[in-house]
Amino acid sequence: MSRFPDPRYVRGDIIAIGDDLRVETLRDAYRHGIFPWPHPELDTLPWFSPRRRAVIFFDELHIGRSLRKAMKKGELTFTIDRDFPAVIRACSRVPRPEQDGTWIEPEIIDAYIELHRAGDAHSMEVWRGGELAGGLYGVDSGGVFTGESMFHLVPDASKLALLFLIERLNGTWIDCQVMTPHMEALGAREITRGKFLDLLAIAQSDATPLFRQ
Repeated sequence: MSRFPDPRYVRGDIIAIGDDLRVETLRDAYRHGIFPWPHPELDTLPWFSPRRRAVIFFDELHIGRSLRKAMKKGELTFTIDRDFPAVIRACSRVPRPEQDGTWIEPEIIDAYIELHRAGDAHSMEVWRGGELAGGLYGVDSGGVFTGESMFHLVPDASKLALLFLIERLNGTWIDCQVMTPHMEALGAREITRGKFLDLLAIAQSDATPLFRQ
């Protein structure tokens, strides 16, 4: 039994409140379409399952002309789970539009590093000349990748990290949580929470590993 309320029967986007970031709590949350998202105006940590959920279906992925050119340059190299701590820390330093700070606070970083060590959280790294140039991280929600954050130090590096990820995933879609202009440009669209939970349940029932072998 989940320690969280069933999102289908909650009216708002916030499902629960609490500061428990243990591995088993995070795993339980993501398997039920729920994720923590710190908000500075709240004293405790809110857990969300948005009523409008952003997803990318792979057959709707939009790769623009400039991104196609960047893919062909071949000056970047890509890895999976080579340096998760470096990726999440880099994501925490990225300025966010209309935000004074970052929601990726030290306790979030520590919790997701532990989740990575447990095998549930993963990172994609982009390298140029041996230096980290971009990347992203997210969570295996039971056969579906839930993206958390991305960063780039060279143009298009984060988008290329996403394409590298998609090429190596089983399944037909990824969870982007909430819509951003960055995701919308790549073809993300919103679906209802109910539809999202249905798709998540189907993916979990297939018991397919997250990554292709």
